[in-house]
Amino acid sequence: MSQMINKAQGFGLALLTKIASSDRLDQLKLRKWVEKSLYHSAKAGFKTLENTQKTFKRTQSVPQQRLKQQSKDLFDLSLNEEQQMLVDAMQQFATEVIYPLAYEADHHAQFPQQLWQYSTDLGLNSYALPEALGGVATEQNIVSHLLIAEQLARGDFSLTAGLLSTFSVINAITRWGSETVQNRYLTAFAEADSSGQTIQATFAVQENTAAFNPYQLKTKATLQNEQYLITGEKTLVILAETADLFLVSAELDNKPEVFIVQRDASIQLKESPAMGLKASETATLSFNQTPAERLGTDDFDYSAFLDLGNLMWCAMALGCCEAVKSYCIGYANERTAFGEPISHHQSVAFMIADMAIEIESMRMLLLNAASLAESGQNFHRAVYLARLLCAEKSMQIATNGVQILGGHGFTKEHPVERWYRDLRATAIMHSGLHA
Repeated sequence: MSQMINKAQGFGLALLTKIASSDRLDQLKLRKWVEKSLYHSAKAGFKTLENTQKTFKRTQSVPQQRLKQQSKDLFDLSLNEEQQMLVDAMQQFATEVIYPLAYEADHHAQFPQQLWQYSTDLGLNSYALPEALGGVATEQNIVSHLLIAEQLARGDFSLTAGLLSTFSVINAITRWGSETVQNRYLTAFAEADSSGQTIQATFAVQENTAAFNPYQLKTKATLQNEQYLITGEKTLVILAETADLFLVSAELDNKPEVFIVQRDASIQLKESPAMGLKASETATLSFNQTPAERLGTDDFDYSAFLDLGNLMWCAMALGCCEAVKSYCIGYANERTAFGEPISHHQSVAFMIADMAIEIESMRMLLLNAASLAESGQNFHRAVYLARLLCAEKSMQIATNGVQILGGHGFTKEHPVERWYRDLRATAIMHSGLHA
């Protein structure tokens, strides 16, 4: 190696010396520059040779080095056996029950009554009810609840929102309700399920204001003669016309709180058809000195209440995006153009590949937030990031789904246009559900 360096250096110095002896340098006034270059080149060459020889002369014998792997648990996102059984059951329910009902439900803007009986047969509410009341919940199962929402939304986004409204109210009462509230309402839900009856419950959080901020509420609550009374208006209330029970957010003493309201004559309903969520029968409710009970006591956390609702919307968006992707894959493989399936076109293939990538990103952020919430850690920032990504990417996926189907994506013949309208709610709705 040193011989090769010496030889190369010798050629370089010989060339520079020959150039330096030329008279042309004086004519061109370049002699000083060339002599300076010759000096620095020689100096740098000898220094490089010296360092190279020093480096490669180190011949100390060292045993072969292999760094050991860190001793830590594997970051594992695989489902346990119970969760996998839950996912399989909900996926089958979405495919065989929810999806066939979705078109007519959206067309007539009406929630199918038979779906309540199907959900009772499935035992949906039992996953939220505590074991002491005949349910199966023994601890907080936020991840499992999000898995339920995701799988059901593969059948239809809007029907899932309606189906999970009562389920979510039970979750909220179980998590935040006082002893008196739980004894009154959780017992009623448990008895209704065992007798085959249906008690419908929902949330009234959204208000008809520009850039609605759930921390700044126009709906007010007052305490008069040891009775809370609520006055105000809520919009986009799921199953507003048929629900028996409402969880209503209102301002009490300059702070947002949540109250339980039973339907009575003081509540006025006004139809307000929306772009999406048609099958969930959204409407506007006006409360006029309506009697109410506080949901929780001193341990109630309004911010966590909203965050757990946002997680459910994200899980539903994730499931609906999976449905869009699966439908587009089937369509692209069957639809032909210029003698071959359109899935062979790079523009189509890249859009579907992007769908898969964004869905996995959404799932990672969602599960991260859910795992933090389930373990009792601060999860507000994680929910914010998950909601931000899900709101943006779900609309992008829905838009690409319509684009892949072309003209068919603009018609009701295919479900993609319905999913496009419904997925818009991910960025708009605040709470309305609860994990």
